[in-house]
Amino acid sequence: MIAALATLLVFQLVGEALVVALHAPVPGPVVGMALLLFTLMARPAWLAALMPTAQGLLQHLSLLFVPAGVGVMLHLQRLGDEALAIGVALVLSTVVGLASAAWTMAWLMRRGQRP
Repeated sequence: MIAALATLLVFQLVGEALVVALHAPVPGPVVGMALLLFTLMARPAWLAALMPTAQGLLQHLSLLFVPAGVGVMLHLQRLGDEALAIGVALVLSTVVGLASAAWTMAWLMRRGQRP
């Protein structure tokens, strides 16, 4: 389990290092997860070694939300002061995300109907 956890953390570290080195506008853990995906596709045997640790982390994923909840409670006044901006950002990002997903789906469906 320690080796599997260390492997997951190394991929996250490599992702962070690549993002910093390349000044990429993507979170480092996302890059590390993509690298892990490609590694697991190239070496499927690693999946069996990493799966128990990954499942253990996923079972306790709710614990990772505790610091975020504490942060929300700590900055509740600021959230109240900026509620309008936060609300507008949430609504607009939801609309943009739904519209882009619908546009992509429509484009893929049109593309799939071509002979």
